[in-house]
Amino acid sequence: MGLADINIDVGSALSGLGSLAKDIREAITGDISAEKKAEIALKAQEMETEVAKVQNAVILAESQSQDKWTSRGRPMFLYVMYIMLLTAIPMGVVWAISPQTATDISLGFERWLRAIPGDLYALFGAGYLGYGAFRTYDKKTNAGK
Repeated sequence: MGLADINIDVGSALSGLGSLAKDIREAITGDISAEKKAEIALKAQEMETEVAKVQNAVILAESQSQDKWTSRGRPMFLYVMYIMLLTAIPMGVVWAISPQTATDISLGFERWLRAIPGDLYALFGAGYLGYGAFRTYDKKTNAGK
C-alpha cells in the first residue's frame, strides 16, 4: 500500500466523519427515533474501524520506508525511553543496598536535567515539530521520491 492509497483512505474516512457529525448534530438538536440512534451508533463504529485501518496503513508504510529517519526515528526515541525505564531495576537494587546512594544518584540526575538551559529544550521542540511538519509535507507532495 502506497501513500496515494493512504490519502484515498483518509479522504473516505474524513467524508464519513462529516456525515457522522451531521447526524450527531441532528440527534442533539431534535428528537430522533431508536432506529436513527442505532444507525448513528453503527456509523460511529464504522468510522472508528476506518480510522484504525488508516492508522495501521500509515504505520505499515512508515515501517517499510527505505528512509532511515522515517523507519527508525520514532523507534529510536522509544528505545531511549525504554532504557530510562529499565534503569529502575538496577536502581531498586542500589536502593536495597544503600538508600542514600540511590537518592544521591536520583538527585544528581535531576540536577543534570535541570542544568540544561530552557532554550535548548525549546530548540529541540522546534526541531522535532519542524521534522514532523516537513515529513507531512513530503508525504503529501511525494517530494521525497
